[in-house]
Amino acid sequence: MDAKKLGLFITQLRKELNMTQADLAQKLQVTDKAVSKWERGLGLPDINSIEPLADALGVTVLEIMRSEKIPVEDVTPESAS
Repeated sequence: MDAKKLGLFITQLRKELNMTQADLAQKLQVTDKAVSKWERGLGLPDINSIEPLADALGVTVLEIMRSEKIPVEDVTPESAS
């Protein structure tokens, strides 16, 4: 995973949902400083935070891992694994 690309993706999705870093942090039970670090590409979410992060941002785990939205018709069982 590219930390900078993921950070930009998280920022974009969070802003689309009109959430602050503090709002997202509260949903994930992390600090707003952790969210800020991810968004600046200075760190990555803990593996245990990936699924809750995807849920909070309304995307799939695969989209978080790729740091991009994937059209539904492009998702195959092979790419999901």
